[in-house]
Amino acid sequence: MTLNARQAIAMQVMWNRLLSVVEEQAQTLIRTSFSPVTRDAGDLSAGIFTPDGLMIAQAVTGTPGHVNAMARSVGHFLAVIPAADWAEGDVVISNDPWIGTGHLNDFCVVTPVFRNGRLIAFFASTTHIVDVGGQGIGFDGRDVFHEGIRIPVLRFRRQGRTDAHVEQILRANVRFPDQLMGELFALVAGNEGGCRALLRMCDEFGLHDIDTLSAFIFERSAAGMRAAIAGLPEGRFETAMRVDLIGEPIEVTATMTVKDGAISLDLGGELTPHLRGVNVPFCYTEAYAAFGVRCIVGPDIPNNAASLDAVRISAPEGSILNATFPAPVASRHILGHMMADLALGCLAAAAPDRVPAEHSGTLWNLRLARSDGPRPFNILCFHSGGGGARPAQDGLAATAYPSGVQAIPVEVSERAAPVLYRQRALRPDSGGPGTWRGGLGQIIEVAPRDGAAIEVGASFQRVSTPARGRQGGKDGAPGVVRLASGKPFRAAGRQPIPAGDSLVVETPGGGGYGDPRGRDAGHVRDDVRRGLVTAGAARRDYGVEA
Repeated sequence: MTLNARQAIAMQVMWNRLLSVVEEQAQTLIRTSFSPVTRDAGDLSAGIFTPDGLMIAQAVTGTPGHVNAMARSVGHFLAVIPAADWAEGDVVISNDPWIGTGHLNDFCVVTPVFRNGRLIAFFASTTHIVDVGGQGIGFDGRDVFHEGIRIPVLRFRRQGRTDAHVEQILRANVRFPDQLMGELFALVAGNEGGCRALLRMCDEFGLHDIDTLSAFIFERSAAGMRAAIAGLPEGRFETAMRVDLIGEPIEVTATMTVKDGAISLDLGGELTPHLRGVNVPFCYTEAYAAFGVRCIVGPDIPNNAASLDAVRISAPEGSILNATFPAPVASRHILGHMMADLALGCLAAAAPDRVPAEHSGTLWNLRLARSDGPRPFNILCFHSGGGGARPAQDGLAATAYPSGVQAIPVEVSERAAPVLYRQRALRPDSGGPGTWRGGLGQIIEVAPRDGAAIEVGASFQRVSTPARGRQGGKDGAPGVVRLASGKPFRAAGRQPIPAGDSLVVETPGGGGYGDPRGRDAGHVRDDVRRGLVTAGAARRDYGVEA
């Protein structure tokens, strides 16, 4: 596309405006949401697509697992309902794990935009819905049919009218129908907000469509990615990682090839499909592996179809990283979240001075539920460990990488369910020692508040395989799970918190970067003063008397 300077500036202004349009879409979803998972944690995605299903722009608010998987989903919707068959006011939904974002709990909602009777774009959004029927919390289903209701691509609204039959089917198959329907209507509202904002933008700039703008965005993004990839040495770079999984650690490997302005990442290792719901549909594997690459390569280039296409991911079909229907996939995040650090391992071989140490990885979510008794409930409380130390900065404490979700405030969780947080604090000495210290994990203690047991769907990682340090940095502390009474509690599987007892989790820390003896003594003493490192650890790990 040949543009003069004035035209290029105008296109850039409209590109920035389009980014604000999708952010307005996301914020509308958040403001209308029924669930703290969306409202407080930001576990969602929002984006705008071309009429043939290519993602033009995404909201900054959201998670890579939702955004990057959703980037492919609109194409699947169009394969079922061709563009010519959409009408103004239609809304189409699906939670099929293989065409959405990897498990049944994530609903994807797609809305067309018409201008003067012509289809000019689609808006799509996703969010996590805690209960979709089936077995409930955990990964114990033996196939996807055990895990809840699966909705194929179908119209939720036809020309502005909600299909009452679809709503009845959804309500009849979940434990908390009002929450499900509230979230679906919030997704609809977010898309509608995006549609209105886009049409206002078209009016302001005198646009009949956004075809030329889309072409500009794709061309500039592709060129930017080629330039960013050119900053890496060409060649093959390999890495491996052991992952706890569910008490049966496996080794996964990655081979990254950098050549001709593109990056290919081939995943392998011990990838036998699992009998339980820890299998990962490829859309989710691709989403987090590509995100790991993009954190280092072209991180300032907005996410869209063109920038994503510069990174090509592969995994053997039918494996645990490319699960095929009807494999159980409810807890696909357990392994899926680790793909970002796996990709970073390859990049560390290619560009060692740019890549942080390993992170705590998979979220340490508290999945708490009760199906009977004084107050049935089902909540998901987001918590995280520490981030890996960076080449010139300490790792971030209690920060979710790679998902990026925010922790749900204690007060919100306690209001939503009969639970009591007895403690939530940073975990001293959990960050891996290094010239730059790994981010700290947390100590969290939660108990039933009403005298009745609570069931936990545990899926905690980095218990036997801690986050590794880099460039001489030491590993972060592994995670710990226990009951306050001293009774045993497994890191994976459905178990109760008995009445009168409490669950204590100590989330893992991030790995350190560089030789710990190279850390500034003043930084070490400051860490001790702030309670982040104990005096004994300062002496042992850093050789500093504090």
